[in-house]
Amino acid sequence: MAFDVLDEHEQGELVQKWLRENALAIIVGIVLGLVLIFGWNQWKVHSAQKDAEAAAQFQALTDAASNGDEDAARTIAATLREEHPKSIYSALAALRAAEDAAARNDLAAAASELDWAGQHVPEGALAALVTLRSARVKLAQGEADAAIKLVDGLPKESYVASVGELRGDALLKLGRADEARQAYEGALAALDPQTPAHALLQMKLDDVAGAPAAAAPSAAPEAEKKGS
Repeated sequence: MAFDVLDEHEQGELVQKWLRENALAIIVGIVLGLVLIFGWNQWKVHSAQKDAEAAAQFQALTDAASNGDEDAARTIAATLREEHPKSIYSALAALRAAEDAAARNDLAAAASELDWAGQHVPEGALAALVTLRSARVKLAQGEADAAIKLVDGLPKESYVASVGELRGDALLKLGRADEARQAYEGALAALDPQTPAHALLQMKLDDVAGAPAAAAPSAAPEAEKKGS
């Protein structure tokens, strides 16, 4: 509003004076902005390069494993972990190593790989998968309570069917059949009936339900007849 009472010449003088007084700050601001823009672009380029390197190493690891060269696969996995510890590909490599260890029944090695992955993988679906597999290893090691604790800490929408099945397995080991049955039922509800996993889970539910549970509803009327 103050400019309204000044003519064009006076306005020009004020602008020039302001520019002279603030020239250094303006120049510094411009330079800093350019540096930040350049640095951000360089960081994006560097990150893209690192991701490409990690992806290439993971592909090499997969190829070596497919060809049966486990020594090469382990060497590549170690390099990937050392050079790209925060990459999703390093976490995937750890998941693969854990799966291989579990197949050899080396549960301690599987747990170690999953622990590493859990400490380095970013939050999200992959982190939930790492936790789920860690719980499976805990259950295989006989630590049912620890397995339940792990999956209970997952977001409710994460791997609903798999989490429900694992909870059922763990609860059954703890002798909590009613709770196991409820967990299996919840897992079944989350599965497509056409999947092979649905049939297997139905078998587990049928086993935990058993004949006594099925016969229980008719026991009360029979007792009433005897009482009368």
